[in-house]
Amino acid sequence: MQQPISVSELTKRITFALAGPEFQSVVVEGEISNFVHHRSGHMYFSLRDEHSRIKSVMFRGRNQRLTFLPKNGDTLIAVGSIGVYEPNGEYQLYVDLLLPRGIGDLHLAFERLKDKLEQEGLFDATRKRPLPFLPRRIGVITSPSGAALRDILHVLKRRYPGVKVLIFPALVQGEGAPSSLIEALLRAQDTDVDVIIMGRGGGSFEELAAFNDEGLARAIAHSSIPIVSACGHETDFTIADFVADLRAPTPSAAAEIVVPRQEELMAQVQSLQDRLVGSLQRRIQADRRYVGQLSQSPMLLRPTHHLNQRRQRLDELMSSLIRYQRHGVLPRREKLAGIVGKLQTLSPLATLARGYAICQAEDGQVLRQAKNVATGDKVSVTLHEGSLACVVEGRTT
Repeated sequence: MQQPISVSELTKRITFALAGPEFQSVVVEGEISNFVHHRSGHMYFSLRDEHSRIKSVMFRGRNQRLTFLPKNGDTLIAVGSIGVYEPNGEYQLYVDLLLPRGIGDLHLAFERLKDKLEQEGLFDATRKRPLPFLPRRIGVITSPSGAALRDILHVLKRRYPGVKVLIFPALVQGEGAPSSLIEALLRAQDTDVDVIIMGRGGGSFEELAAFNDEGLARAIAHSSIPIVSACGHETDFTIADFVADLRAPTPSAAAEIVVPRQEELMAQVQSLQDRLVGSLQRRIQADRRYVGQLSQSPMLLRPTHHLNQRRQRLDELMSSLIRYQRHGVLPRREKLAGIVGKLQTLSPLATLARGYAICQAEDGQVLRQAKNVATGDKVSVTLHEGSLACVVEGRTT
């Protein structure tokens, strides 16, 4: 059996093997992902294609000569050497020169889909629904073995212990991830969850590709339950983030968003209770003062006295009314009767009642002389009761 060596010794041998000329001047084309421009000035990123990825670093002394700032999705040509970062035992590309080659296919597809869905209105703020203030049950769609689920459950337990959580397991990476996420979302629609957290932990752009799927975006848009998207780190954005009702920068932040802090709610309830008690106490004190004032009022101290005075006043008013009827109403009634008698005497109706009649020509003129009509004229004769339409057959003078 061969004598074992230490990990450090093995790493040194690998480093020595990679120090040959074959790996010291390589030209690699790939798409930038996970780009970080460290405050030290160094640039850390990955170069990837459809099947592989290699970690890369471009130190400040090299990248200061760049005429452009690399960004995720750029397809670039990197010139450098392969080496080993011994503390982690990872091989990586030490870049001396970067040449631009345009935007990568994945990012181009992302931008095209983003523009398409935005034009359809799937990102409109008007269609996004508010989250429930205090959900009774929370749905979580993520990988059951991922750190994101543990972070979400930990935050929910810390902020609001006892909140009910329903987990919908799904793939979050790989070829079958989009359909798995869609299936989990459809299952959630038939439950009583009030809000859904959908997401995963951080990763490269290609590792988050499942959340850039068009079918998943449309499923999120048609969900009857509000959805919080929590994919990756704070700087990661996916199509699901734009379509969801709310985007959280991380899964932990999503958990903080969907439930309030229990102690804060209890403090608010206690404050409201204190205000209610204080208001009731002030009202009771005011009512007691009012009752005290009433209890000292003469009306309540001597109620019969005031009642007798009202009775006496009522008797006085009744006596005044009787006197007014006797000396005011009756004389006026007698005077009115006399006037009515005079009017009846002078009334033409009284004359008609004694057998007289009033004769009028066709034009309504009262006839006083027979010569004012001719034979054949029509006249109207008004009696005490009713009238007659007559024709003049003759006249006497």
